[in-house]
Amino acid sequence: MGASPPWPTPQGRVQAAHRAPLAVPELLDGAGLTRFDEVAASHVGDDRVPGLVALVARGEQVHVAALGSLGIGRAAVQRDSLFRIASTTKPLTAAAALALVGEGLLDLDEPVDELLPELAAPRVLRRPDGPLDDTVPAQRPITLRDLLTFTFGFGMAAEMFMAPTPWPVVVAEDNLNLCTLGPPDPARQPDADTWMAALGSLPLLTQPGERWLYNTGASVTGVLVARAAGVPYEEVLRTRILEPLGMSDTGLWSAETDRLATAYRPSGDGLEVWDRPDGAWSAPPAFGTAPAGWCPPSTTCWPSPVCCWPAGPRCCGPTWYAR
Repeated sequence: MGASPPWPTPQGRVQAAHRAPLAVPELLDGAGLTRFDEVAASHVGDDRVPGLVALVARGEQVHVAALGSLGIGRAAVQRDSLFRIASTTKPLTAAAALALVGEGLLDLDEPVDELLPELAAPRVLRRPDGPLDDTVPAQRPITLRDLLTFTFGFGMAAEMFMAPTPWPVVVAEDNLNLCTLGPPDPARQPDADTWMAALGSLPLLTQPGERWLYNTGASVTGVLVARAAGVPYEEVLRTRILEPLGMSDTGLWSAETDRLATAYRPSGDGLEVWDRPDGAWSAPPAFGTAPAGWCPPSTTCWPSPVCCWPAGPRCCGPTWYAR
């Protein structure tokens, strides 16, 4: 017989599922928490991340470490400091959409044409890198499920960033200030209706349901939930997600710049500032971005999947301010 494959076989996965669970202590002990703090602290520094908040919990026991500063030369990080949560905004937007499904305002598998007429009868590029006028009709309408699974036909693909020359659709997207095939830029993006009309003027890259393409589906979902609920996107998130969870400081922007960490990115000379506290997320945006536009305090994100937001390199990117 040959050697076992290096990946888990179906039989192996079944066997693993029936193994006894690992023994986990009922309580977090002092030695473990000391080690937790030491490991978190080892990542803090002006050449790493200036500061972070880390949280670990088991049952009712919660331990929080606030370490370092909000930026190089700035005040110390606090438990209620504000951080950009970048793409963690996407699942929050999806949760809001599913809340509206539960209210009967949206349906996962119904076409979105009625609320998003900009996406009615879309055209699809014959080749994603082809000319904008070389298209075919979409084979079926776009649904909310397509938007939530990032398969509605438009978004980031790895090959578009490795192309020797920019794809025509990428150039057109940039000229329209959509900011959906790269980092978000609230200063450039127009209001939601203008943004949606501009997106609708472009052909899709693939047929609906054909391929996963990153990011843009979350922006379109944000427009959809606002139109379905009849209120701004941020209001939908506030009433369906944030207030029920007690996330009172979470929003698309924050005037409390003294609480907001400076965002950095790595460079050959160490960290360089990517967004200052009084920068892109210090004023209300024209288009509240659903993929990456919220800023929460870290400890308010527990027990959600969000639990640790560095105040350093742009691992958190631009985002919501949350607490």
